[in-house]
Amino acid sequence: MRELNEIIDGTIKVLEDMKRSGVTHVEVSNTTIEELGKPVVLTPKASMATPVASTGDPAAELAAIEARAKVCVKCAELSQCRTNVVFGTGNPRAEIMFVGEGPGHDEDVQGLPFVGRSGELLTKIIAAMGFAREEVYIANVVKCRPPENRTPLPDEIANCLPYLLSQIELIQPKVLVALGATAVRALLDVHLGITKMRGHWYTFRSIPIMPTFHPAYLLRNPPAKKEVWEDMKAVLEKLGRAVPKSR
Repeated sequence: MRELNEIIDGTIKVLEDMKRSGVTHVEVSNTTIEELGKPVVLTPKASMATPVASTGDPAAELAAIEARAKVCVKCAELSQCRTNVVFGTGNPRAEIMFVGEGPGHDEDVQGLPFVGRSGELLTKIIAAMGFAREEVYIANVVKCRPPENRTPLPDEIANCLPYLLSQIELIQPKVLVALGATAVRALLDVHLGITKMRGHWYTFRSIPIMPTFHPAYLLRNPPAKKEVWEDMKAVLEKLGRAVPKSR
């Protein structure tokens, strides 16, 4: 299924490029239309892009995808100004996967997600939930730091999203936590404010997803920590876990 998604994504990109170059229509034969109308039968096939896909080892598969991400130059500006590609970190079989917006300065330098002040706060939130940071998985929508920490552009999100989707597909977390508006929009393709969406359950490819405030927002607005904690208690309930008494 991953191969089919990549083919579809590639086809869409080619068509969009043709449209931008002035092409207004594409000739399609009747034979092609008939073929497109037939049921698609998917058969297992080794993938050159992910040679370890047949191992059933998500850690190895993630490592293979990370290797591709590290040489990615789809976004000219981001690939030229980055220090490191920040792919993701944590348990490849995690119950919870946290998804943020993109790397900041500290993340770009160290090559790891959420290691600056926002990361310190996220680590405290994870600990308050009764998990070690190593037990969950942490990633971002875009893997390269946007200049001056600006919000990623739509085409940058589109270019990087396949990496994130592969991470989610391989890890298969029981719950996704979308940290901030950019993560919510990338995963759910909605444009409601995070204030309206947080605290409510949504579904991404059959996986429950809880939108909540980004830790960077909490640093600027400490009173919102209470709302995030309510969201995290809902996540624990969804997982069938008790809220730690030490909180």
